[in-house]
Amino acid sequence: MFAFFRPAPHRETLPDEQIDSTYRRLRWQIFAGIFIGYAGYYLLRKNFSLAMPFLIEEEGYTRGQLGLAMSAIAISYGLSKFLMGLVSDRSNPRYFLPFGLLVSAGVMFVFGFAPWATSSVTMMFILLFINGWAQGMGWPPSGRTMVHWWSQKERGGVVSVWNVAHNVGGGLIGPLFLVGMGLFNDWHAAFYVPAAVALLVAVFAFMTMRDTPQSVGLPPIEQYKNDYPEGYDASHEKEFSTKEIFVKYILRNKMLWLIAFANVFVYLLRYGVLDWAPTYLKEVKHFTVDSTSWAYFFYEWAGIPGTLLCGWMSDKVFRGNRGLTGVVFMALVTVATVVYWLNPPGNPIVDMVALFSIGFLIYGPVMLIGLHALELAPKKAAGTAAGFTGLFGYLGGSVAASAAMGYTVDHFGWDGGFVLLIGACLLAIAFLIPTLWHKQIPSEER
Repeated sequence: MFAFFRPAPHRETLPDEQIDSTYRRLRWQIFAGIFIGYAGYYLLRKNFSLAMPFLIEEEGYTRGQLGLAMSAIAISYGLSKFLMGLVSDRSNPRYFLPFGLLVSAGVMFVFGFAPWATSSVTMMFILLFINGWAQGMGWPPSGRTMVHWWSQKERGGVVSVWNVAHNVGGGLIGPLFLVGMGLFNDWHAAFYVPAAVALLVAVFAFMTMRDTPQSVGLPPIEQYKNDYPEGYDASHEKEFSTKEIFVKYILRNKMLWLIAFANVFVYLLRYGVLDWAPTYLKEVKHFTVDSTSWAYFFYEWAGIPGTLLCGWMSDKVFRGNRGLTGVVFMALVTVATVVYWLNPPGNPIVDMVALFSIGFLIYGPVMLIGLHALELAPKKAAGTAAGFTGLFGYLGGSVAASAAMGYTVDHFGWDGGFVLLIGACLLAIAFLIPTLWHKQIPSEER
């Protein structure tokens, strides 16, 4: 199995006159592959959230039971993003990313067409666990691709643009669900319609992606852009052993641990709002199915300009200080969450604006922690470093957003749930504060 994913061998370097044109062409092509490919993953990530109101009404499940089932995605995704990150750092992303997407689509087809898929909490947990594991095969190969094809001084902008792929994919779940409901009058369309689109995306990603520049006869990106990170040498182009990646560049990296703990609480807010928005808006704010689907869409797509702004501010305003940028955005998202909570029913515009604001603000810190992780490790360990922060974000934050949030609301009402979310905002800021004094030095100043 792993032999199938083996990295592409290096080829003889192309003639000098072909290098620039080939690099330019392939970078556009590869970016399209990882952007659309990763967006495809998010078509299959949160379908269960849209189906939950129907499972509560028609199947009689409680919020706590569905939250427990949904926590399977977070548990398996967190483990997979880290463990498959280790595999990804030693794999060809052109095969790795589409394969995970195909597996995830298969699970969604089962949910859509097999009645037994939602027959028990155990069965839903198992299927969602498999889906979460497959979902963990999207971020690491994308991160590996970006650190090989874009130099350090370009990376802030490139990663921030690429990062909105999950907003594009996640936001389209709502409209695709409405299309499926219109065509088939079946709430299971939340599963099988996005899965059909994802199959096409997997083919596109395979056709457009490539492994390293050296695998297509190009020099390393550092040489091409004359942009060498501090301490760069020829060893950075060699594949590391798994032990070397894990012990030397992950476990001993104190700054990576700090942003990993911050990620727990960033993800708790992100998914605590996102996963429960359809249920909260229907039960408390009395939104219709159409209104809830569009609110879901706006939350996700608000992250597109928010992430781009955050990436730009991180590079230009805060001069590479990822921690300070994250603190500013987390402070603002705390305010928006309070408004979303305390706004009384009957003011849907305020609810939509608050939800839009949370989406606009929360995805910047999500992107920054991933970017910071990429910059805290050599590029041959980049997928593992990003997977390490993701492990904390999903096993800690996203699991709490699913299971703990569900049971908290069952026992303490929605007020209790929002107290949990506000606490997450404050703790995220607390863990980001020590990183304020760690700054990525701009290449031109080295």
